[in-house]
Amino acid sequence: MNPTLYNSPALILVTLLIKLGVIASLASIIARFGQFRRLLFEEQRSPRQKLVFAAYLGVPFMLGVLTRLLARYQGIDLSLEMTVVAGLLGGTIAGLVVGMMVSLPAVLIGHEILATPVAVLCAVAAGSARWVCPDKEEVWKFSPFIDLSLYRSIKRRFQHPAMDWQVLFFLICVILEISRMTFGHMAHGRLFYLDAPQWWGKALIVLGTVIGVGLPVRIWNNTRIERKLEEQERLLMQARVDALISQINPHFLFNTLNTVSSLVRFDPDTARNVVLKLSNILRRRLKTQVHFASLKQEIDFIDDYLDIEVVRFGKDKLQIRKEIDLDTLDLVVPSMILQPLIENAIRHGIGPKIEGGTITLRSRRQNGRLAVEVIDDGMGFPDGRRPELFDSGIGIRNVRERLKALYGQDFSFAIGSAPGKGTAIRLEIPEVAITEKGAPVETTAVER
Repeated sequence: MNPTLYNSPALILVTLLIKLGVIASLASIIARFGQFRRLLFEEQRSPRQKLVFAAYLGVPFMLGVLTRLLARYQGIDLSLEMTVVAGLLGGTIAGLVVGMMVSLPAVLIGHEILATPVAVLCAVAAGSARWVCPDKEEVWKFSPFIDLSLYRSIKRRFQHPAMDWQVLFFLICVILEISRMTFGHMAHGRLFYLDAPQWWGKALIVLGTVIGVGLPVRIWNNTRIERKLEEQERLLMQARVDALISQINPHFLFNTLNTVSSLVRFDPDTARNVVLKLSNILRRRLKTQVHFASLKQEIDFIDDYLDIEVVRFGKDKLQIRKEIDLDTLDLVVPSMILQPLIENAIRHGIGPKIEGGTITLRSRRQNGRLAVEVIDDGMGFPDGRRPELFDSGIGIRNVRERLKALYGQDFSFAIGSAPGKGTAIRLEIPEVAITEKGAPVETTAVER
């Protein structure tokens, strides 16, 4: 197939603009696939990942070559640009696979027998440039804004003499496009290429190739940066939740050890049972370093904790009542979320009350949400002290902060109280079921 000679400056510019528009559109569409975004985030890819990466690049641009052959419009053939991009971003193997894919229609339909050798040349050149580059982030810095990129590169080179990888990538694109023009001119229809009789037309075509390589690199680099920011935000949120959880464990451990120390002197057998309960709690916490658990697991944890507290206060002074709906046991709750609320009810509600009292733990499903209540009939507090509960102490403030960190605004946390009548704490979170290794959690009733 003979190349089209672009004699009109306007025709050259329109063709190059369509070419760049096509590559920008396809690059943006490809970046929407989650698997492709994950592959961009990985610098060291397995052979299978390289093939998948090459498929994402090769298939759409192979269709572009096919469309060029059938529709006879040269502006949508981006075989050279995408082969170079695949070599720079994925290495020689990915570049070769993409080169073979985009050259296949040209060889079979257009009888352009030099398409495959030129594709191999582009893949090897780009892949070798990536291989010799010590810092792979330099590849992602390649910009389609050539004037600014080269200006900064040349300025930096004079200030700090060293190998400038941006200039190298630029020269590779230029040399490969000039080589394609040369081979195509000599081959007489056996290789597709764009051409123009004037030197400035040839320069525009070469510049279009450089921009065509740099444009998808810049688009996908923005995708990488967004994913990195999301990952950093996730890690920051996880660190915040870990910090909040770490505040709970020492607080609970301190109070429990005080109970054990008071029992050792006059009731060693009971102290031993309390230590066993405490060891069960700590063992469970050490074995399950997760932020979420089923409500059943949390209630099992609370059982051990309440057994310790009942020993401390006495069965006559501390009564426990549960009103747990069976269909809530397999729903997800943040781990260690109930213990601070129950501990707060015991310390500030039941503890100061001479005759003791009752703590009620209640759960139910309501309008697609899980509602959990911790109610005591203890001392209570006036409305004026409500803000003080959120600003002081570890328990309630910690629970509220964890809920906010995990659910954003999609939760509710309410406290109702009256002096001498007790306190009710109610939290609502989204209703999510949990499974363990694909099997539902047991939903046996829990009674005391």
